[in-house]
Formats: sequence, structure tokens, C-alpha cells
Amino acid sequence: MVINRVILIMTDTQRKDMVGCYGNRDMKTPCLDRLAAQGVRFERAYTCQPVCGPARAALFTGTFPHSNGGWGNTMPLGDNVKTVGQRLRDHGIHTAYIGKWHLDGGDYFGLGRCPDGWDAAYWYDMRDYLEELSPEDRLRSRKVSTNRDSALTEDFTFGHRCSNRAIDFLKNHGRERFFMVVSYDEPHGPCLCPRPYSEIYRDYRFPKSRNVWDTLEGKPEHQRAWGAHARTLDRDKVEIRPADYLGCNSFVDYEIGRVVDAIDRHAPDALVIYTSDHGDFLQSHCLSNKGPAMYEEIANIPFIVRWPGHAPAGAASGRLVSHINVVPTVMDAMGLPLPKLLEGRSMTPLFENPQATIDETIYMEFGRYEIDHDGFGGFQPIRAAFDGRHKLVLNLLSSDELYDLDEDPQEMKNLIEDAAHREARDRLHDRIIDWMNRTRDPFRGYYWQRRPWRTDAPPATWEFTRMTRQRENEEYEPRQLDYDTGLEMTEAVRRK
Repeated sequence: MVINRVILIMTDTQRKDMVGCYGNRDMKTPCLDRLAAQGVRFERAYTCQPVCGPARAALFTGTFPHSNGGWGNTMPLGDNVKTVGQRLRDHGIHTAYIGKWHLDGGDYFGLGRCPDGWDAAYWYDMRDYLEELSPEDRLRSRKVSTNRDSALTEDFTFGHRCSNRAIDFLKNHGRERFFMVVSYDEPHGPCLCPRPYSEIYRDYRFPKSRNVWDTLEGKPEHQRAWGAHARTLDRDKVEIRPADYLGCNSFVDYEIGRVVDAIDRHAPDALVIYTSDHGDFLQSHCLSNKGPAMYEEIANIPFIVRWPGHAPAGAASGRLVSHINVVPTVMDAMGLPLPKLLEGRSMTPLFENPQATIDETIYMEFGRYEIDHDGFGGFQPIRAAFDGRHKLVLNLLSSDELYDLDEDPQEMKNLIEDAAHREARDRLHDRIIDWMNRTRDPFRGYYWQRRPWRTDAPPATWEFTRMTRQRENEEYEPRQLDYDTGLEMTEAVRRK
């Protein structure tokens, strides 16, 4: 059945266990909990890259960051890369994007310009928000101490203004054929939120998982450098007290609830997808924030779907889900043909039957945190695969990782050299190499195959696989020409 209305709601830096329905009942998220009760909660959903911009690059193009050019913050999408907004608009669907974009190559706040494919009347990124404020209020908006100001009200916040625009769109266009994105910056720092949200967790201690005591012995060098200070602390005495972060988490839940209430009034049959771009370590593995690692705390994100008449209410799924599948899912649900260029697949069968299998393996990557910064580890090329039990992480510039999440869900023990897990390790390794080849990964080469633990790796060759792989973007570009003949290619993948 073709659906006419799809809404994607997303947050920034929201861990899965910061949403109450995922198990931590101390988290006050009644609106998202209600959404899950009306639909399907996915336990094993994963970002494509655990950093703001690259996560969105995959989410809104249906191609991995290494394919679309947005593999670090402040790195724009390639000129010939099309977003889901452009693809849907070109099929006559009304598209609106409200909130954080982070894909135009500008700084954190963006350029304040509506990109092609989206309704300019509703476009509203963080630059637009700041330009509504006086210089004094801009400073207030970037300081967590503003939460102590009793004069702070919800209408001052970016999130509230995003919700207002989304509600207005639904009022005016709720019966049309449309795709709307509402992209909150919250609960990302500075975690701005009015009372009572700023006070709810003032005396709260976030539960310490066992991997807070992981001091990264036997782990990659770049992780030990990242957690160098935290590793010196007495882990027994470490307290996790992110009061403003958690308060803002509950505040954005309230804002999401305002939008969902408007959906119920104006577009009750809509497919609603909620997710977050990535999580935050909160001291797990002696690490903070997010970055070049693939641990569950930052890679495994919340993902909830409500689809009246199709997705069963109150269901939970342990099947693998990836952000790479969102664009083909939206296009498929709206009855549109799927371009060959997309690197994921539609999840609509999984939404209707949460026990179906769409992907046996999901893939993740890392390139750089932010090109404008000299810190955050710099260039850290990572490719990773997870099959629901084993997770293999190739850290090209340091050492590699393998975890058995059935036996070690906290990812404490690196099994990369463990003979008992060699078969699973090598199988995932082969899948990563195949995935890199299939997706035209510009960083692919023999060095990903020849890891110290892969004793049967082929010898290094300059030709590598000797295959050429050309982009098939024929909805928007002429068919590419074969180098050897000058004629149109007949097969996109062929021997060079």
C-alpha cells in the first residue's frame, strides 16, 4: 500500500538508554514512550557514522559518508549527490526540512540557506535561529548556565521554534502528499532547557554500566590517547551526573510530543519515524562524547516507527536496522522506484513484520570528526561490520577489534587475536572488503585486507581487485562512458 505522508523526527546525541521505553525508567520521556506503545521499538538500530554531519549525510542521501563526500563535519555533500528531499520533490511530493541540517559545509550552525529540494517557506536551521536573536541572546543561547535563569522560557529555545514550524506545516499541508523532517539539536550541548526540565535530574546519578571500568587495556592506541586522562581516575569514584543533558533530553521529548499531537490532528495516517544521529559515551570505556569508535553507547541508537494499520502497536524488534535504509524505505513507502545508486534497502517489510530480516550484517565507518579542528584524533579511518553477535572494527591507523556481544555485551574484551573466534572474524572481514568494493569506497585498497591477524590475506598488489565501479546516477546524470571504448557502459562493475 502506498502512503502519502511520512514524517521523520530526529534528535542529536541521544543515547538509546536515555529513552524510557528502552529500559531506564528514570528517564522521563513519556511522549516517545507513547509513540513506541503505538508502534515498533527497534533494539538494534545503528548509525552509519557516530558524528553529527556524516550521520545525517547517510540518513538523508541513502549513501554512506565515504560515497557522498560528507565523511567529516564541515564537509559538504558532493555536487552531484541528491538528497531524499530532491528525489521526492522531483516526484511531486511536498518536502519540508525544519531544524539542524549540518550538511552544507558551514560551521556547526550552517549557512542559513535552504538547499535544493526543500520548501524554503519552512526551512529553518540553527543559523536562522541565531539570526533571530540579539547578540546578548545569542550568548545566552550557547551557555548551559542560562538554565539557571528563571526568565528562560521554552519559546526562547531552538527546539520549541522548530516544533512551532512543524505544527504550522501540518496545519496547512497535513492532507497533502508530503515528507517532513523535524531535526532537533537537543539534547546536544549546551543542553538549553527551561524549568522544570533543567531541575529534574539535578541530584540524579546516571547508572554506571560495567564498561565504565574498562581502562582500554588491549584496545587501540587512538582510544587510549582519547581516554588518557579518564584512565588515570579512580573509576570507583567516577560519578555520571549530566543534569542539564538529561533535563534537555526530557525537554526535547516534550517538544516531540507537541509535534506528534499535531500529527494526530492533521495527518493521523502518516508513517512516523523517530531516531537520533548517535549517542554519547558518558564515561563508558573511559571515553567522552562521540568519535572514532564503534561501541554500542554511540553507535546503537533509538529507532521507533509508528505506521497505523501496518506496523503492529507495542511491538519490539531485535532485528538489525541501519540509517542507510531510511531513504529507500521512505521512497518505497511512497510508491516510488528505488534508484540503483542507493546503498541500503527498504525496511517496509520489517515495519509490518518486526521479526523479518532485512540485513544480516550492517556496516559503519569513520573518517574524521571535523576537518576544521586539529583535535579529536584527526584522520581516523575505520570500517566496521556487525552481524547481530560479532562486531569487527578495522582501525586502519591503529589496531583492530572484535567483540562477541552475546558473551560480552559491554564490549570489554577484544577478541581480535582469539583463535576460537577466527571464523566469525574472517567472515566479517571478507564482508567489509566486499562492502567497500560494492560502494566504491574511495579509501579501499589492499591495506584493509592485509591486517596483522589475517594470515591468509592475499599479497599486496597495485591492481587490487582490478575491477572498475562507476556511479549509476542515471536519474540525474548521463550514463557514464567506458574509458577503453568511449561508449556508454553496459555494466557498471567490470574488469578494468
